[in-house]
Amino acid sequence: MKIVWVILVFGLMRGLASAQEAPTPTPEATPPPRVYPVALPNYDEETATRLQIFLDNNDFGPGKIDGRMGEFFRKALIPYKHAQAMPKTGAVDQWMLDQVPVTYATYTIREEDLKQVGDVPGSRAEQAKLKWSPYTSLLEFVAERFHSAEAYIQKLNPGKNWEHLQPGETLKVPNVLPFEVEKFTEGKVPENPAFASRKIFVDTQEHLLEVFDHDQLVCVFPITPGSKTLPAPVGTWKILGATVWPWFRYDEGMLNYGVRTENYYNLPPGPNNLVGILWMGLNKPGIGIHGTNNPETIGRAASHGCIRLANWDAARVKDLVSVGNTVIIF
Repeated sequence: MKIVWVILVFGLMRGLASAQEAPTPTPEATPPPRVYPVALPNYDEETATRLQIFLDNNDFGPGKIDGRMGEFFRKALIPYKHAQAMPKTGAVDQWMLDQVPVTYATYTIREEDLKQVGDVPGSRAEQAKLKWSPYTSLLEFVAERFHSAEAYIQKLNPGKNWEHLQPGETLKVPNVLPFEVEKFTEGKVPENPAFASRKIFVDTQEHLLEVFDHDQLVCVFPITPGSKTLPAPVGTWKILGATVWPWFRYDEGMLNYGVRTENYYNLPPGPNNLVGILWMGLNKPGIGIHGTNNPETIGRAASHGCIRLANWDAARVKDLVSVGNTVIIF
């Protein structure tokens, strides 16, 4: 069995102020895990899928499920072991695999699924005329439902006519807890007093979002944190509010230069809205933690200064933190 050495580097928090707005005073906070060099086994596709499902089901996101033990699998495994007070090695214990005895499930396309799919125009002006920003294909719908790369769903189902899937057709999918888009309703997310002490750490170098409850690491998810032009603002912030299925104010001045203008479009909610299922606004104008219309780009393509997650991860983050929580970006 090949052994792939991976160095997971978790940087120290930097107390740098934003040039545009000074952060609030930094409270005492538990830093992310230390640096742990690990040797990681290279498993076959089905075993790797089982392990991705295990980590995903436990809120330590491995990125999109694709049957590969890639970058974000490695960045989820070691924090999971840290959270469980386990030796921080790349070894995968059999009990982890035992938690996913069935690797794959089947999903039958339903008539109601067709309501989640439609056309999304290319121009922002035309998008602003819509009432909903739907999935553009049943493949996109199924892939997001099962936290997977579209190419992996296609690989698991050779010979399917993806342009003409019909209700009643059955697909092979990873046996992960599904993101059931139809169960979410538009509206504000209330404060959760039970999570008042939690803190969110955004690691802009490792592209990770971590939540701590005092000294206990609660979850880890892969993110895209801003860009070179508009990086995520380093400092200590606070969640001012959160909305499920938000409308998005598309303002190129704000997106490209951080300057709010009156030349904008209000884009309707939906999985293909640019901020996806969730917007959590920070006390830094125009900056928030949100979902995405393109989970394939998480951890790689740039965002406009915000903290972007896959929709299935954003949906879980909203249930693991609270309005009012501290957000430390470093």
